[in-house]
Amino acid sequence: MHFIPQELDDYVVKHTEDEPKLLKQLTRETYQKILQPRMLSGHYQGRILSMISKLIRPIHILEIGTYTGYSALCLAEGLQQEGTLHTIDVNEELFDFQRKYFDASEYGTQIHQYLGSAIDIIPTLEPTFDLIFIDADKENYPNYFNLIIDNLNPGGVILSDNVLWSGKVIEPLNPKDLSTKAVLEYNTLLKEDSRIETVLLSVRDGLTISRKK
Repeated sequence: MHFIPQELDDYVVKHTEDEPKLLKQLTRETYQKILQPRMLSGHYQGRILSMISKLIRPIHILEIGTYTGYSALCLAEGLQQEGTLHTIDVNEELFDFQRKYFDASEYGTQIHQYLGSAIDIIPTLEPTFDLIFIDADKENYPNYFNLIIDNLNPGGVILSDNVLWSGKVIEPLNPKDLSTKAVLEYNTLLKEDSRIETVLLSVRDGLTISRKK
């Protein structure tokens, strides 16, 4: 989803840090072999995730929604040497694909995969987190927030993807559209929860940065 003219978007990408060679390979193979390749974070947003992670220098990262592993590898670029990244996905068919690229990176031993429902897995995780990236089923965004907020360290950051939801957030709501309803609820939750401060960026399909006070 692009909310600025394509020519201007091309300029933005051209003047952004190049993506690593491994991520170019991952992107190419995702488009060749995997359904819904547009779910990739991609070059531009991936460099944003990398930059934010490098600024935070997290010890522990949680990612909800792995897909083919692109965003996890971007986030891992900011990990401290002893840090870990815990990434959760429900798609069993993508597990080995993700692992191949994780192991091909310098962060392979730091990345831990979990297969199943994030609702069930999150309460079993021991670390408290400095950085959390939410990019999974939209209907559970509010549930994910309520599960992770107490496990986010003070000063920690939640990144939430797709919060503009292809522009549907400003269209009349179809009562049967549960995903859009959940995104609207989630955006309001982030704005009104006194435990965090939030900025919504019009990056791609919308990216929210929320910092725990």
